[in-house]
Amino acid sequence: MSLIVQKFGGSSVADAEKIKHVARRVIECANDGNQVCVVVSAMGDTTDELIDLANSVTDTPRGREMDILLSAGERISMSLLALAINDMGGKAKSFTGFQAGISTDSKHGEARIFDIKPERIKEVLEQGEVAIIAGFQGFDATVKDVTTLGRGGSDTTAVAMAAALNADLCEIYTDVDGVYTADPRVVPRAHRVFEIDIDSMLELASSGAKILHTRAVEFARRHQVDLQVRSTFSQDPGTYVYSKKRDDMEEPIVSGVATDDTQSKITVIGVPDIPGKAGEIFSVVSEAGANIDMIVQNVSTTEDHLSDISFTLPHSDRAKVVQALKDQQSELGFAQVTYDDEIGKLSVVGAGMKTHPGVSAKLFRALARANVNIEMISTSEIRISVVTRASQLKEATRIVHSAFELDAEQTAVVYAGTGR
Repeated sequence: MSLIVQKFGGSSVADAEKIKHVARRVIECANDGNQVCVVVSAMGDTTDELIDLANSVTDTPRGREMDILLSAGERISMSLLALAINDMGGKAKSFTGFQAGISTDSKHGEARIFDIKPERIKEVLEQGEVAIIAGFQGFDATVKDVTTLGRGGSDTTAVAMAAALNADLCEIYTDVDGVYTADPRVVPRAHRVFEIDIDSMLELASSGAKILHTRAVEFARRHQVDLQVRSTFSQDPGTYVYSKKRDDMEEPIVSGVATDDTQSKITVIGVPDIPGKAGEIFSVVSEAGANIDMIVQNVSTTEDHLSDISFTLPHSDRAKVVQALKDQQSELGFAQVTYDDEIGKLSVVGAGMKTHPGVSAKLFRALARANVNIEMISTSEIRISVVTRASQLKEATRIVHSAFELDAEQTAVVYAGTGR
């Protein structure tokens, strides 16, 4: 008997008929002799609708109340799925994050899991029933308040529960047949990857690939949880994401091309080129609560010894960081701060890049032929990322995908929704 954790996203449980379809899949898995724990997201666009509703009654929604409100979406999904399974002859019980024993810190809206005590879930599984858990939520262990994990938090819930239960596999169900070499909505000829290592998957996720949430992949790597990314709407086996290094196969040079159009670039102009000044600037950025992605600093070549520092960060953090820097401009001593919201990041990822030279040259030649200008470059052992104009991002992605011979013969199938 295997213990399997299954996660179904919002597009998979978007309406009553889809919930019934999911119920049949869960029952089928249980009838195969498996213990099954299911994690569900809110139905369709429920979370966005609840946010809009909150904003219609107040301009300053409080974090605690927002978490209580937003967690309702997943509770609706878990209850309806349990009802459907029981109506079809199966046995299922639903649980909130609190009931499932998911403890988090107290940061409302972006809480982080630090402990799971799934005793009630284990009891249900041992009794041969399906345990259904509301994703995206937990509870503040100090004051017992409801918390939410942020966007994509249901992925994290599923992986964390799989780790806590010592599950044999964590299946992530979505609206495509697995992990593709690029977003099939951007590159129709993208092809499915049958297997991928956890490090490459993490780079793809952190570079903008929407198929898996970055925090979930980080959790899977840390706790060595194997993942299977599959479609809710087909029987395709999907993509296997293995968490342990395998010596029986050679890693592909390039696993995929990821894009991110949700970032802004901030440039701090006229920074005194003296030790410690960059540290002061990024301390201000950190105190503003922003996550930095790429950083470029030029070397001063003039007699006044001034340099410029550019960095990228999420759109949502740009306004508060610019304001924080302006507030500290006289203390920091720079001349000016500017920003650019019209950028896009393209990343080429592959574990085989470690042992194969020439990947960067091929990338830059492909972009040059398409007349795409590169504004920033960042690299890791298995990734090369470039920043370009947002208006050129989709075309650049298709060109680079073709340059690395990743195009499939047939168009990829996207069944519904947006991949979440």
